[in-house]
Amino acid sequence: MTETTTFTPAGDPEGTEQTTAAIVPFPLQTKTDSDPTAPSEGVVKPGEWEAELPDTDDPEADGLSEGAPVDPPREVYPPSVAEWMEAKDKARMPVLPDWVKLPDQRTAVRKWAVRHYSAVVGYHAVRLPLVYTPKVCMYSPRGAWRWSTAVGRWVFDAEGKALRLASVANEDAAEYLKLSRQRNDRVRLRGIVATIGGFVGLAAALTLYVMAPSWLLMLAVATLTTTLGVAGAPADRPLIDMAKVAFRKRKLSSDIVIRAHDASGLTTKDQTIAFPRPIGRDGDGWRVVVDLPYGKTFEDAMKAHARLASGMDIAPTQLFLDKDETSGRRVSYWIADRDPLAVPSGKSPLLGATRVDFWKPFPWGVDERGNPVMGTMLWLSLLVGAVPRQGKTFSARTIALAAALDPYVRLYVFDGKASPDWRTFAKVAHRIGFGIVPKNGVDPVQHLLTSLRELKADVEDRYHRLSELPLHVCPEGKLTPEISRDKKLNMPLTLFVVDEVQEYLTHPEHGKEILSLMVYLARVAPAVGVSVMTATQKPDDKACPSELRDQHQARFALRVGAYQVSDTILGAGSYSEGLDASKLLKSHKGVGLLKGMSDDSGIVRTYLADGRDADRILTRAAALRETEGTLSGDAVGEVPAPETSATILDDVAAVLGKGEAKVWSETVVDRLADLRPNVYGPWAELEAKPKAEALTAALKPFGIGTVQISRRIDGEGQVNKRGIKRDDIATAITERNKKRDAG
Repeated sequence: MTETTTFTPAGDPEGTEQTTAAIVPFPLQTKTDSDPTAPSEGVVKPGEWEAELPDTDDPEADGLSEGAPVDPPREVYPPSVAEWMEAKDKARMPVLPDWVKLPDQRTAVRKWAVRHYSAVVGYHAVRLPLVYTPKVCMYSPRGAWRWSTAVGRWVFDAEGKALRLASVANEDAAEYLKLSRQRNDRVRLRGIVATIGGFVGLAAALTLYVMAPSWLLMLAVATLTTTLGVAGAPADRPLIDMAKVAFRKRKLSSDIVIRAHDASGLTTKDQTIAFPRPIGRDGDGWRVVVDLPYGKTFEDAMKAHARLASGMDIAPTQLFLDKDETSGRRVSYWIADRDPLAVPSGKSPLLGATRVDFWKPFPWGVDERGNPVMGTMLWLSLLVGAVPRQGKTFSARTIALAAALDPYVRLYVFDGKASPDWRTFAKVAHRIGFGIVPKNGVDPVQHLLTSLRELKADVEDRYHRLSELPLHVCPEGKLTPEISRDKKLNMPLTLFVVDEVQEYLTHPEHGKEILSLMVYLARVAPAVGVSVMTATQKPDDKACPSELRDQHQARFALRVGAYQVSDTILGAGSYSEGLDASKLLKSHKGVGLLKGMSDDSGIVRTYLADGRDADRILTRAAALRETEGTLSGDAVGEVPAPETSATILDDVAAVLGKGEAKVWSETVVDRLADLRPNVYGPWAELEAKPKAEALTAALKPFGIGTVQISRRIDGEGQVNKRGIKRDDIATAITERNKKRDAG
């Protein structure tokens, strides 16, 4: 039996209907409060939902009411005209491309066009008499036969033969007679035209032969022969060769892009990508902007880089991703027609520069699209790492060459492998050393240690002096271009370069002290204008400990063997960001991933300056520094004796008499000059105050200061002068010996 429910028609009084079934309400929510005095309005009835509103004590619940829409009304967006204009500005496409607007790119395009088309013209000019002319002569008889055959078929109406044969096969006499009359008329007319054309052509040929000058006759014969040769050339073997290699290039479509995202796992059947703007050409490649599915980010696309390239059927080095500032899920792809990283970036612009302002960015290389990449070493330290023979030293040397062309930049250069790459910097470097093996009486490791101590003392002194300078000279207590170029203040910008740093850090005797000093400089020195650049082919914890690597704000990784090594150079987490230098190929020399020098991380194809180029630049730099009077240190022969810093503690201890607890500094200097005239003689020739200051500066790296010492001279009044204490010397020697024993 089926039960049905009848509904009361509109307008009928209640209670007149006959109930055939009872409706049992389903209790969606039970009310425990059964207060009869409560108002009936708002009471939950059977079959109704009750909305659970936030607690009225919650301040965020003010203004909420049941049934209010959660989406903001359209009128309130955009909230201001300024944001609306900013959004329009970001979405607006440029009227002209950059290579039309920017002078440097216009120049580059013009040079490329001249170079390209001159090569094409030269290519064909060489092959014209040697290849093209024999081909034309060989193919022209075949072309004459093809031409005469085509004329004969046209005159005798060969194209209608198939229709006439079909009418015969169908035994259609009327149709055949009609087609025959049509053929006869065509042949008659075309025969007359062909005959007249033949007589006219023969007359023109005789006229040219008899009356035309020889050059015109030769031109006519060459034109006719070339025309017949082109007509007789085989379809699969073109008459003219290609002057350039046709790279594997295909037109990019939305289907290919969608397929790549499906293959990479960035999209599903329910969620696909969107194209906010059309796919178009952008330089030597394609520009594609896509909106990933909601929840996917630029970082997800970076992780799927290799799979995206595979889905597009290109090499990973042809696919480049850019982040869009307007949306976290919007990604801009640039797909190159060929591998741009294998294309040399060219000679360094420093070859044509007369001087460089190291306070401003300088040309270091180009990115994957050929746009200039400017480098800077202000307020940072740089770590460069790569496997051998990938351009690590040349990349770092380009930065040092830029510093050399600024006469007010002081250079320290040390090369742990003693290669020829840095030898020419002896013309300009304040301190320079090669290798780890003593030669010609000079220990390069000891020289590096002395330079590090010297530089540490200078950095500490700069902090004090900058804080003490007047506000009109140093407004914020920071180094400025004016201060760095003031010779009296002696605080120039300084670049400390150590190539193959692992050779010094693993030194059995001085390695630990060198590491400690370099960590200090990399961490503290950039703030006062002393930048540190280290390069290594072994960035592991043993050869180049993390305590030194972590102090470098900027990292540059050329090709390495594994992604773990790339992460070691670029910093932890770089691989998860899509930065992996192990993906670079062996052919990508001088190409690396740069991180930390600016807000953006990206690829840099560094400019090339070979040995001859470096010598030319450094010769110009040395002349510039000599003119400005800024050559100093090793470049002008002012090399400190290697033992001065190494044995200063022992020498001072030797000249202190028994029972002397305190001695004036100038007295110690005079005794040192008697002990080692070749080493300390120049100090003794100074006035009293500079003499004492020289000793103070030499002892400062060991943490030894001076104190006020009062002495009675010849029974007269007290004389106060600065001096040192025996206990300080003894303590410093003890600490030094402990470090040596630990090393």
